[in-house]
Amino acid sequence: MYDILEIRKDFPVLDDVIYLDSAATTQTPVQVVSAVNNYFYKYAGNYGRGAHRLARETTNHYEDSRENVARFMNVDPSKTIMTKNATESINMVALGINWNLGDHIVTTSLEHHTDLLPWMRLKEKGVDMTVVPPDENGIINPDEIASSITDGTRLVAVTHVSNVFGSVQDIGEITRITHKAGVMVLIDGAQSLGHIPVDVGSIGCDFFAASGHKGLLGPQGTGLLYVREPEIMEPSYFGGGMVHSVTTTGFELEPCPTKFESGTPNMPGVIGLGRGVEYVQNVGVANIEKHEKSLVKNTASRLAEIPYVEVYGPDDRCGVVSFNITGLNSHDVAMILDETSSVCVRSGYHCAMPALQSIGVEGTVRASVGLYNTQEEIDTFIDAVSQITSLVG
Repeated sequence: MYDILEIRKDFPVLDDVIYLDSAATTQTPVQVVSAVNNYFYKYAGNYGRGAHRLARETTNHYEDSRENVARFMNVDPSKTIMTKNATESINMVALGINWNLGDHIVTTSLEHHTDLLPWMRLKEKGVDMTVVPPDENGIINPDEIASSITDGTRLVAVTHVSNVFGSVQDIGEITRITHKAGVMVLIDGAQSLGHIPVDVGSIGCDFFAASGHKGLLGPQGTGLLYVREPEIMEPSYFGGGMVHSVTTTGFELEPCPTKFESGTPNMPGVIGLGRGVEYVQNVGVANIEKHEKSLVKNTASRLAEIPYVEVYGPDDRCGVVSFNITGLNSHDVAMILDETSSVCVRSGYHCAMPALQSIGVEGTVRASVGLYNTQEEIDTFIDAVSQITSLVG
């Protein structure tokens, strides 16, 4: 049974605000904060850098978290790299592959800038890029991906869930047709992992990137990168902890994932992320999906009935509802909602300018839900939007 009142007890900040900005970052449950505190209070040491008990315990907890995350995605822990966010994960792929003049990448105009700018920058190396547009509801047709693949294509990079429209892409089909053409595929799962069931192992993509501070309920500064064939990549950063041996003339790297995690990692963050994954598993991803989809479906349909409100995205959406009020700037609407009703929403471009350009707007108000939001909060939000539109009329 989905006990929303019990869940909300684990997120104290919700006593003070109606938080509808989980697509930017989810709130952190007390269990995750406790796991982070336990690191600092009980066994803080450096990861893999010592024989004493604190270093050993830190390393064990860190690796336990890696295993939790990998098991959650149904992938091999030895191919699961801990990063600081999805942005670092995707940049590691862009920097780690040996690109050649004339190589080609296919992506979409739905992408968060995280899954767009790294590929754009490769133009400096002579890499071409094709950007596939979505339909009016933010859905990418896999056939258009297929028709964009050329003899020079080496990678298709696509988001799983749009952070603007909440639209869910058919990443299974996109992976299938991409692999059929002998091309690698990268999935940006920042908005899907933890919100809907995602079996990365069954999907079979070459790269899967996600942030820890969104659907996985982890601390900020955590992320992950799954690499199906680690030998395709070289490390982007070099330093301590990633090497098996070093001389004055050269060095030998450790295998994946260690060779991709140079320097001191975010140990408390990763340990907290592992606890966040446990929390999500205890609630049940299928339960979270059902709860969140019910809320956003109700939100979108009711917003669409309000005069002067335009809603963007498909009927079947995941976690996100973007809209505008005629004649009002999205930032002004967000500020009014905060000041009058303690409702926290996002406004602006959402780090996805091409996605908004595809529907001809310069920004939207975005309400995004989490596993802890209630129907009563949505009711308050809808009433607040209605009050704002009454001023427009």
